[in-house]
Amino acid sequence: MGNIKVGVVTARFNNEITEKLEEGAISYLESCEGVEIFAALVPGAVELPLACQAFLEAGCDGVVCLGAVIRGETSHYDYVCNSVTDGVTRLMLDYKKPIGFGVLTTENEEQALARAGGAHGNKGAEAAQVVMEMIGLTQEIPAALKTAVMMAKQKPAKSSKSPKAPTKTQKKKKKARK
Repeated sequence: MGNIKVGVVTARFNNEITEKLEEGAISYLESCEGVEIFAALVPGAVELPLACQAFLEAGCDGVVCLGAVIRGETSHYDYVCNSVTDGVTRLMLDYKKPIGFGVLTTENEEQALARAGGAHGNKGAEAAQVVMEMIGLTQEIPAALKTAVMMAKQKPAKSSKSPKAPTKTQKKKKKARK
């Protein structure tokens, strides 16, 4: 893949969880060859899409987006989750570059900790893995299509009809031209 630039954006809110997600993501990216890692912290989950956009505009090939939104007693949880999800999705489609969604949306802190290196693994590391896989895929698809087009142009077009011997009329025309 060559030299790949990956941003890692982490929300500070719920930092006891997000720090573990960030450790998992960076550890995974460090295990990959040829990856430059750039990291930034933002205050909370709602700010994640803006920082992801800044990394994409600065030339990153992909971004890992990390946060933890834990349901409370109000509908604020729903607004935050929808805001982050919609923002990240829009960025991926607008920039045509992957963003690994490592934003936990859980009912309680126990569930979040289980997904930040606990019983359910580390969703930060998984988000980093997704970014690397999608960077590879988004580079492979255009190359494969380009190769297919080139191969199609090199092969002579096959006709469904077999060549016929010239008819008497065609032979006469050839003779008449001489």
